Amino acid sequence: MLRGPLGRAPQAVRTALERLSRDRVVRRRLPPELGGHTLLVSPDAAMKLWRRDLRQADPLLFRMARELVAPGATVWDIGANVGLFAAAAAFLAGPAGRVLAVEADDWLADLLRRSAGTLPPGQAPIEVLSAAVGGTVGVADFLVASRGRAASHLASVAGSTQAGGVRSARKVMMVTLDWLLGWFPPPDVLKLDVEGAELDCLRGAARLLARRRTTLLCEVGAGNAAAVGDLLAAAGYALYDANQPLAARQPVALPAWNTLAIPAASGARPAG
Repeated sequence: MLRGPLGRAPQAVRTALERLSRDRVVRRRLPPELGGHTLLVSPDAAMKLWRRDLRQADPLLFRMARELVAPGATVWDIGANVGLFAAAAAFLAGPAGRVLAVEADDWLADLLRRSAGTLPPGQAPIEVLSAAVGGTVGVADFLVASRGRAASHLASVAGSTQAGGVRSARKVMMVTLDWLLGWFPPPDVLKLDVEGAELDCLRGAARLLARRRTTLLCEVGAGNAAAVGDLLAAAGYALYDANQPLAARQPVALPAWNTLAIPAASGARPAG
């Protein structure tokens, strides 16, 4: 989610770094303003995680966590990857909050579980579910990206050019967002980063969206933008470009790459 390039390294250098990153696990600290807790992450998910300062790795992700997650909030992180957003949310939500992190890649989900198991007292617990999220409940084919695992995706969607091909394929359980409502408290904040499957996920969230209480931060590919915009508008959501500074943010008709969707009926605005 909210990704950016790791500089303009020559292809040979980048290929060598990608090979060095395979299955590599490193420790990185959250920014002090987000608790400073140490997480287990992997540059095999994204090479930007070689950076020691996580604020440089994903500044927008952390900015949106600070903006959206209030004390006591329930947060769902769908497509959680190594758990940067989930861990930031756990700190911000505090002991009265709850965090659900859903990740289809079981290798990354295991890292996330290990990080979640070391959270200090005073933070929201992180529950980790290794599953894909889509439009139906069943079994799906999941493709692990040749380059960074963050670009892994369901075989039913095209994914992104960041995948660089397929490393391996595996069967995974797939659930819907509405199915999750039967097992976990409904979210106040939902982060959705599913590499091209966002339209299917939202089609499987009719009950959740009808509540009009959940703020949604969603990565939306260009091919899905029109349909996602129509779906969210019909559900009573106002759309914003999350990349825009809060003070300058205005509603948009078409979802941006990083879309912030807020229930329009509530009259709510992004909170600072």
